[in-house]
Parts: sequence; structure tokens; C-alpha cells
Amino acid sequence: MSFNVESYFSDISSGNPIHFYKGNIDSDLINKVLDTVEGKLIKGNEHSKLRKKVYNVLVESLQNLYHHVDKVPDDFEDQTSDKFGILEVIKEENGYRIITGNFVQADNVEKLEEKIKRINRSSHEEITELYKFILNHQRISSKGGGGLGLVDIARKTGNRLEYQFKKYNEESSFFYLNIFVSENY
Repeated sequence: MSFNVESYFSDISSGNPIHFYKGNIDSDLINKVLDTVEGKLIKGNEHSKLRKKVYNVLVESLQNLYHHVDKVPDDFEDQTSDKFGILEVIKEENGYRIITGNFVQADNVEKLEEKIKRINRSSHEEITELYKFILNHQRISSKGGGGLGLVDIARKTGNRLEYQFKKYNEESSFFYLNIFVSENY
């Protein structure tokens, strides 16, 4: 199948990439990426408020990749990754863009899309209430999360979650999440 997971990134990249990764997502990688990006933010003399927001959203994004990535399709180019994902952090004029990508089973796409649409329809106050509700009524899923990650990202950024699902085959789609983090919120 002619499918290039990097094509989305090159199509939307309009700033200065400060970090790009493609491959297996594991706990060692998460720590390495967090340290690398934090170091680049400090070296770039970013304001501490923006650095903290970028770091926190990056943590949530990486945890989503680690916990919610689905199996790589049998015919995908990278068969060495148990948990394949892509991450790019881009410096833009008014903040940073964090873009992630991972495989999702086709039967999970509708549920995930509805969750994102619900978040995007919500006001800041509704997102805050949803966040509190999940915290107080959280049930840990089989993948280790309680559904808080995307809500927390929207709460911290004040921005809609941009996303896209690209059908890979009948069983899998590739899910792109595009998050903008600015100091102004």
C-alpha cells in the first residue's frame, strides 16, 4: 500500500522544527524526548510559562502515544516497533505546535473522533468541568488511562484539537493529532 505517514507532517510544517521522531515509543524514549525538548526551550530562552505549558502538553501527548497506540499493520514499513509513533515539535511565531501520529484500529476511530468532537464543541468552562468529572469518576482502562489526556490538553492550551484520520487499510487508520500551544492562553 502506498502510504507515507510523514507526508502529513511535511504538508503542515510551517515553522521551525525543533524535534522530530519516528519509531518505537517506549518509556526511555519519552524521558529522552522530554529532556531534549526542555533543553531546547531553555536554550532558546523561552518564557518559563510557555516552557511549562509546552512541557506539560508534550508529556500528555507522549503518554497518549505510549498508552493508546495500536498494533502496526502487518504490511507497514516498520515492523521493528511494537508501539510505532511519530512526534514533531515545531516552533512557530506565537508558540509551539506538537504533532503526533499513531495507528488506530478501524473499529476505534468513531469512538475517538466523537470524543475529540465533544471536546472541541465544549467551552473552556465545560472542559474544566469534564476534567474534574473524569478526575473524580475515573476508571482505569485496559490501556492504563482514564480518558483524561485529550481533555487536559484542551484545558491547558485553550485551543481546539486538530486531528485527521488517514485510512491505511480495512483494519487500521493513522491518527494525527495537531496541538498548538501559545503563551497567550
